[in-house]
Amino acid sequence: MTDTFTPIPTLIITPDEVIPTPYQVPSLAAAVSLEPDGVYTVARTFFGDRALMLDAHLDRLEESARLSGIPLELDRARLRAALRDALHAAGFPDAKFRITVPREDPSRLYLALEPFQPVPEDVQRNGAHVVTLPIARENPVVKTTAWMTVRKPSQDSLPPDVYEGILRSPDGRLLEGMSSNFYAVVDGVLFTAGEGVLAGITRRAVLEIAAELLPVRMDAPRVEDIPRFEEALITSSGRGVVPVTRIDGQPVASGAVGPIVRELRARYDRWTEEHSEPI
Repeated sequence: MTDTFTPIPTLIITPDEVIPTPYQVPSLAAAVSLEPDGVYTVARTFFGDRALMLDAHLDRLEESARLSGIPLELDRARLRAALRDALHAAGFPDAKFRITVPREDPSRLYLALEPFQPVPEDVQRNGAHVVTLPIARENPVVKTTAWMTVRKPSQDSLPPDVYEGILRSPDGRLLEGMSSNFYAVVDGVLFTAGEGVLAGITRRAVLEIAAELLPVRMDAPRVEDIPRFEEALITSSGRGVVPVTRIDGQPVASGAVGPIVRELRARYDRWTEEHSEPI
């Protein structure tokens, strides 16, 4: 029996036209093994065809290309137009999309989009369970497609009740999630890694907002301090602010979502409404 699925839009933006990819897939995750080696960025839409800090995403895409030795000359107007057209054609209420720049031919951008799936309500209400993993990104400041391939076995092997894996350094520092940034509140201070991690676009906004609530220290939380964590959270462009209430099976404080994360999430949600812009 052959599996059937509804394919998501997957396109190639060339200097002259926008054409479909030679493959069809049901999701962004399924497209990973078919997209070319290179660099990428992932974001989501708001209110159909609006995005948050899209230029910052494209800045990072260009920087990742530069650091990877890819001679990218990004035509942002053309890319935005192609993305708008794809979004309107798909008709998703909101979408998650990935832009990939191939190493071999950076003039042919790959664009894939799927319906946006919000964080499950029970995770937002009760918090997420995460586990620590002894793996690391080879070059954490560059967002390469190779990392998606490297992390996939670990992602696929996570138990069903585990929401994310947190990268743990050999000396016990909790660096970042496989697709997120990680933070912990210890003694009333918000700790998050200041180096050795990807500078998430959402993290910029979250750190700015968090500084209005409590002191922020750019220093990675440590595994040995998990019993002292008062609250914890992860952030990403697709998920926003997500509370973490268990780490490696151990409750964070009382095991309930704390007041700082609740307030930070509320303020971030308001911030996104105020700062989303037309694509």
